Amino acid sequence: MGEIVVVRHGATEWSRSGQHTGLTDLPLLPDGEDDGRRLRSVLGGRDITHAFVSPLVRARRTAELAGLFDDGIETVLEPDLVEVDYGRWEGLTTPEISEQTGHDWSLWHDGTEPGDTPGETLVQVGERVDRVLAQARPLLDGGDVALVAHGHVLRVLTARWLGFEPDKGALFPLATGRYGILGHDHEWPALTGWNTGCP
Repeated sequence: MGEIVVVRHGATEWSRSGQHTGLTDLPLLPDGEDDGRRLRSVLGGRDITHAFVSPLVRARRTAELAGLFDDGIETVLEPDLVEVDYGRWEGLTTPEISEQTGHDWSLWHDGTEPGDTPGETLVQVGERVDRVLAQARPLLDGGDVALVAHGHVLRVLTARWLGFEPDKGALFPLATGRYGILGHDHEWPALTGWNTGCP
């Protein structure tokens, strides 16, 4: 049985500064492009038959540089893999959000702020990634599946793969340009590699 390779896009200006980047469509930094090129050697050594890629440019470009649009891989842009919609917290850092809320804020414990510009709930994100996993699971009989997306959405997806509630994504930090492997242990979903860098 194949494995799911989850890949976080390369570095952007906001990922470097710690600003929450949901639907803001930022390009990769030059270092982020290098992240994508390094991923090519790792992903090229796997039997990837299908790839699902967030349509946001930072994920698309990472997938392109990593070779996932090459012949032999069926690659589709998947809207359900876009990053969490942070609502009014878009573009702010965690300290800035904490200052506004008056307490130590965490997406995993506090969620997005309701109001005039509400973001998504983690439950809503969980529903999105469940749809992605429902597409990916049947394909594992034929090889590996790559998912190229964003930090928080991939952490929720990993939690759901393991049977946890979406907020348990807190347990799976994933840096830019790094990847993880969702596999099986005796046919049970398992985490077989995580937050791995490329040489």
